[in-house]
Amino acid sequence: MLEQLAANIADYGYISLFITSFLASTVLPLGSEALVILLIRSDFNFMLVVSVATIGNYLGACTSYYIGLKGRIDIIEKYLSISKKNLGRADDWFKRYGSYALLFTWVPVVGDAITVFGGILKLNFKIFSVYVIIGKLARYAVIAYAAASI
Repeated sequence: MLEQLAANIADYGYISLFITSFLASTVLPLGSEALVILLIRSDFNFMLVVSVATIGNYLGACTSYYIGLKGRIDIIEKYLSISKKNLGRADDWFKRYGSYALLFTWVPVVGDAITVFGGILKLNFKIFSVYVIIGKLARYAVIAYAAASI
């Protein structure tokens, strides 16, 4: 059983990480941190793990941004499981931090709402992208570094 799991990780590790990271930033309430740790502890390439996780999570955030941009509150609540209360929290973050709030899109619960709210506010996509990538890259780099240091 463990041998098969190890073989699957070796064969599909990066693809699984991309998909998990993407989905973790969109419709499913799951995290990609455990897979990042598992891959780092399994001697996968540090930079590639961080890059794949960051890109997948960023693209998931772009999906959420787009939904917010189109202003489909019904889709946001139904499929992204983001309540009006959490959108209100995201609004508070934007009022307090401005575009810098996008650096915190990795924060549980409010992070997905921040990306959606960025779309609702019709933030410049280039600014959105820069801050989201920086925040997600920093998050995955810290997680991977911690996993490598154990």
